[in-house]
Amino acid sequence: MARRKIPEILTEEEQKQIMSIFNVRYFNSIRNRTIITLFLASGLRLSELINLRWKEINLMTGQLKVLEGKGSKDRILWISDSVVEELRMWKEKQSEKLGICDLVFTTNSKNKLDDRNVRRMVYKYSKRAGISKNVSPHTFRHTFASDLLRSTKNIRLVQKALGHEDLSTTMIYTHIVDEEFEEALKNLRG
Repeated sequence: MARRKIPEILTEEEQKQIMSIFNVRYFNSIRNRTIITLFLASGLRLSELINLRWKEINLMTGQLKVLEGKGSKDRILWISDSVVEELRMWKEKQSEKLGICDLVFTTNSKNKLDDRNVRRMVYKYSKRAGISKNVSPHTFRHTFASDLLRSTKNIRLVQKALGHEDLSTTMIYTHIVDEEFEEALKNLRG
């Protein structure tokens, strides 16, 4: 079996860098910051994010329903209070500017976001943040998965959060933790 390429992830410092560059006086900047926040907090795929509807997020409990994810599978996620609060603020801004919207993230004319434009936005902000890696929406998914595995040490939880049917698909994230393990051991006695 060919070994799968280890995915690129953002360090904690790089995550802070990208989140710090948004000028939240501007509508699109608030939307884009909320998009990246949700990517990092949920591990959503790009298609799942651009199709996400307000009725699928419970802003009281933090429950987020992913309907018709990859392979037409549904799954349920939970997001933290701080992410819920950011989504609440975004919804308020979106309603003020555009009126009631069905989709969580839209263009300024209430249309569904184009995946190419979201990719371009992610790339642009990561470069502006001084991140030299080639960052894409999927990088945020990999980062979420790695952070979740690092904090829970439970590959099954990561599998469930990502909506992977086969555990072997999720096992790629153990390599990231293995690399950190190797680095820690090598530096133990400096």
